[in-house]
Amino acid sequence: MTPDPVVVPEEPRPSARRSARRLALGIALSACIGWLVLAFQLFHSPPDPPLGSADAVVVLAGAASERLPVAEELIDRGIARELALSSTGLPGNAATDEVCRVASPEVTCFSPDPLTTRGEARAIAALAREQGWDTVIVVTSTYHVTRASVNISQCSRASVTMASSQPDLGPVQWLGRFVEESVALAASFARPACAQPV
Repeated sequence: MTPDPVVVPEEPRPSARRSARRLALGIALSACIGWLVLAFQLFHSPPDPPLGSADAVVVLAGAASERLPVAEELIDRGIARELALSSTGLPGNAATDEVCRVASPEVTCFSPDPLTTRGEARAIAALAREQGWDTVIVVTSTYHVTRASVNISQCSRASVTMASSQPDLGPVQWLGRFVEESVALAASFARPACAQPV
């Protein structure tokens, strides 16, 4: 009985290899373009809902020189009477921390622990519960609106409306924000800031 002949598979032709590479490149390029479009919508141009009256306006830490004026304008317009500020002592938060150094009955300052958006979400939930706030407007930079909204809604039962301040960023800086916020937003869903709202 003679053994079956060994069949040696043919090497793929160069044209087949090129087609496979082109297909993989096309898929990767489509995925990148899709991510860029989604990131632009989520972080550069998130929904900008109308702002009604609220119990408090809360300013998240960081980029204070950009965020604080937006909150102060809302207070001046009578949108809310109380202003709550996230105080961190960090250089990017200097303008807000300066306001916190001057005692005022209309301003509540809080120090989140940890000094992250997740820590701020927990602190806002605790403040809303303690102060009896039912409606809150939260001010942060445009690129931060989506993630902050997710984190805060994971922690607080108060009705939260996001108000955005406009950062002055170049294309490379925006791309960096897109990457950072995409990763952080995915982490927010994988590991919520709070197990349930309080």
